[in-house]
Amino acid sequence: MRVSLQWLKELVSAEPEAFAIDSLAERLSIAGFEVDGIDNLAARAAGVVVGYVQSREPHPNADKLSVCQVVVAEPETLQTQMPQTQILQTQTLQIVCGAANVRAGIHVPVALVGATLPAVELTIKPTELRGVASSGMICSLGELGLPSQGEGIAILEDLLESVPAVGSPVGPLFGLDDQVLELAITANRPDGLSMQGIAREVAALVGGRTNWPAVEAAAASQPLPSDPASQRLMDEGGIFSITQLSGIQVAASPAWLQRRLEKAGLRPINNVVDITNLVMLETGQPLHAYDLDRLASLAGAEAEIASIGLRHAVPGETLLGLDGEQRQLSGESLLVTYAKKPIALAGLMGGDATAVRDSTKTIWLEAAVFPAMAVRRSAHSVGLRTEASSRFEKGLPGEVTLAAADRAAELLQQLAGALVEGRWLHSREQEPRQPLHLRRDALHNLLGPVLEQDEAIDLPDERIRSTLEAIGCKLIENEEGWQVTVPPSRAIDLQREVDLIEEVARLVGYDQFACHLPDPIEPGGLEPAQQLERRLRRALTAAGLQECCSLSLVAAAPGRIPLANPLLADYGYLRDNLTDELLAAARRNLRAGAPGFWGFEIGNVFGEADSGASRTLLAGVICGERRAERWSSSGKPQPPSYFQARGLLQQAISALAVPSEDRPLSQPPQLSGTPLLHPGRSAQLLLEGRPAGWFGQLHPEAAEQLDLPETTHLFELELAPLIAAASRRERWQPAFASFATVPASERDLALVVPAGTSTASMIKVIAKAGKPLLEHAELIDLYRGAQLAEGQCSQAYRLRYRDPKRTLTDEEIEPVHQKILSSLKQQPGVQLRC
Repeated sequence: MRVSLQWLKELVSAEPEAFAIDSLAERLSIAGFEVDGIDNLAARAAGVVVGYVQSREPHPNADKLSVCQVVVAEPETLQTQMPQTQILQTQTLQIVCGAANVRAGIHVPVALVGATLPAVELTIKPTELRGVASSGMICSLGELGLPSQGEGIAILEDLLESVPAVGSPVGPLFGLDDQVLELAITANRPDGLSMQGIAREVAALVGGRTNWPAVEAAAASQPLPSDPASQRLMDEGGIFSITQLSGIQVAASPAWLQRRLEKAGLRPINNVVDITNLVMLETGQPLHAYDLDRLASLAGAEAEIASIGLRHAVPGETLLGLDGEQRQLSGESLLVTYAKKPIALAGLMGGDATAVRDSTKTIWLEAAVFPAMAVRRSAHSVGLRTEASSRFEKGLPGEVTLAAADRAAELLQQLAGALVEGRWLHSREQEPRQPLHLRRDALHNLLGPVLEQDEAIDLPDERIRSTLEAIGCKLIENEEGWQVTVPPSRAIDLQREVDLIEEVARLVGYDQFACHLPDPIEPGGLEPAQQLERRLRRALTAAGLQECCSLSLVAAAPGRIPLANPLLADYGYLRDNLTDELLAAARRNLRAGAPGFWGFEIGNVFGEADSGASRTLLAGVICGERRAERWSSSGKPQPPSYFQARGLLQQAISALAVPSEDRPLSQPPQLSGTPLLHPGRSAQLLLEGRPAGWFGQLHPEAAEQLDLPETTHLFELELAPLIAAASRRERWQPAFASFATVPASERDLALVVPAGTSTASMIKVIAKAGKPLLEHAELIDLYRGAQLAEGQCSQAYRLRYRDPKRTLTDEEIEPVHQKILSSLKQQPGVQLRC
């Protein structure tokens, strides 16, 4: 948003020092309207004065050059900002000019020696052109940074109604005596896209008051007849109005209006279009004018208001816009129609077929509020964003729509000779805005005291009232504070009590409040679940894995949830797993020459599109090796085996004191229809007896597809049950256990079992039968070979017996050992190996 300082001064009454450009820019930035830059228009014409070409002679040595004698009035000292009241001394300069339209007897802008023209990055110096001295330069409009109206120099008689005295500064003649603030407007402040909104802000910051042009209602409103479908779309926006004006005389806008638009970055078109743009800049409400005769020609009959309507485009439908571009429309494009034919992209751009031309005599002036989401989708569907759409997309209050139409009608009467013939209106009944309750204590507790003369005091009630009233709020005082009615222009961002408190702090100035700590001060800290999650991260890192962080937006795949409005097609869906990105990272690392990639990630994934539920997972990849030396393996790579990789994960889980168990995996995960895990080297992970994830080696087909080694191992765990299991109070209850003071007795036990028998189930049977003397049991050997029948394997266990009070004898151990053997033999297919 480009804000003219001169226009701002017209709208805000305040002390002159309040408009010092640097301090005003700083205050606006601190208040939330970041100033991206200051365009000093006066610098474009500093040192440029009105000159009179007394004579013009051909250059003796160049056919296309002229030698001119120009009368100027040169200041005694050339300054960056030339004072207009400085005493001038008439002087004639010889200037060599290359313009074809220079002639004697005209007034021209002359850049004096020492002047700098930023538009062309030129500093004027005395010079000699083809042997003839030249002191100064006769300027064109382009050299002053203004839109050029043709080739050659600027002739003031052709551009101005009256030519000022020779030696007068040229800047004020073309509006180059102003400064323009370039503001960055945030999405929650659509009022900042209007001069009135910025004026309210400045008035509140500098303690001034606003001055709006007095506007009277242009005409009484009649109901707008339209079809039910159009009325439903109009209801979504809230208001749609058409004002008919006749007797229009289309012409160029007056100079002040053109300059005001140019300072705002808009191109003047004609007085009708320029007035709609001016009102949009002033109030923030976009308007559009339709040529009524051209509308009638579309239907082949006299124009009828009932023919106006709103609808979504039919896919494949086209519209020629005001910019001359034919656009293919989709079902998301919102159209204004006449006799069912599209005449404008609602909230974006009008159609060329109904544009205002020099022959236009009667117009329909449209003032409406279109749904923000519909305009945003429509703009996205055609790849177009305009000044109007940028305002509609942020949301506009319907309360200012008719006032903007009245303001435009008044200007059209003044500048185009228009006559208001009538107005048609469709508006949805608005619920009255409920006032917000602002408590005095809540404000003081949240903001703390302000500093006045180095003394900390509560912000006075009068200061609170004046601050909120400056932005248009209405306050009614009560015992606890105030009932605050928010103005329509601020209804989007002022919806809660805390919003009002923040507004007071913002406008008073955050730097005005004293340092204030909460009372009482309470120490913060991490929740138990957060502490356990951090402990898990540290344990995985200690095991050699590196934490990764990948995007939660991924490419399309079956079952993934699409975004409604993706920025990029490759990142238009929510991820449903973490392993894809980890495997891709492993592939990138190996291709870059890394010996291995061990990584993990904790993050959210999102379920099927119908459920939309999110889960937090822990996933990891152990690919390749991570060693500091290779001499122990004779220089050969030695990636971890299945059990070594599983041990790394177990090391991390053990840090949470959570017991885990492996079982055969019944439903292995898939990768693009291919099994992800090796069928004989994968397991389901159980925590507290419940499935919580899986671990396994990458399937050979998946490894070939991903260009990864087959010794790649993966794991995935649900984080919630892991943290819940680790959060049990008894797990972290300190318990004392003394060192054993008597020796233990160990015995080995070799069993022949079916090949699919899990070690965990066998140890569970041994531990149950060996109570209370059995202290520990572990697997020490696993054998498969020719000495055993097919489908069998040998498992050898070492059992440790101990009594904490005395040394056990063989006679005491033997019954327990036999009991264990009996329990094992009851298991299917288990027998003692001889």
